[in-house]
Amino acid sequence: MSSRIKFFSEALKNMNTFGTVAPSSRFLSKRMLRKIDFKNAKVFVELGSGNGAITAYILEKLSPDSILICFEINDYFYNQLIALKHPQLIVVKSSAENIKEELNKQNLNKTDYIISSLPLTIIPENISNLILKKSFEALVDNGTFIQYQYSLTYFKKLKRVFKEAITLEFELLNFPPAFIYSCKKVR
Repeated sequence: MSSRIKFFSEALKNMNTFGTVAPSSRFLSKRMLRKIDFKNAKVFVELGSGNGAITAYILEKLSPDSILICFEINDYFYNQLIALKHPQLIVVKSSAENIKEELNKQNLNKTDYIISSLPLTIIPENISNLILKKSFEALVDNGTFIQYQYSLTYFKKLKRVFKEAITLEFELLNFPPAFIYSCKKVR
């Protein structure tokens, strides 16, 4: 079965945790990562890694002493990520609100970047608020939380957490087209 068909099948079976029926395009993946300082950053976290469409691009760019910790709760996608067997990749089967606990398990306190594909608009509000709060706390000062969504409905919630330090981009070459929020942790 092709990876796109399997992705679609998993999306239909798990409508309460999937926000789309197609994986991220290479255009969206590249746009999300284009402003990341891969040379100097050491710890990356990816939330809702799915089939690894964005994960693969991150792994290509990591410096030799960096690590990527991927959070994925779907069994099929978790196993796909584990099968990558990349020495700089740590895959955890845990919900994103456990980010601080999972970092601690790796003897890490903070992360430089969080790249999120979570469908925040369909996650219960109390959980999505907790994810944003814990993500903010897990970032180093001047760290960046990068999130894509298919609408602008989450802008106000992100602004409550990250204040004015948010930039917005749009990627038309994705199905569906997506807004990319880059949120800097400024103290």
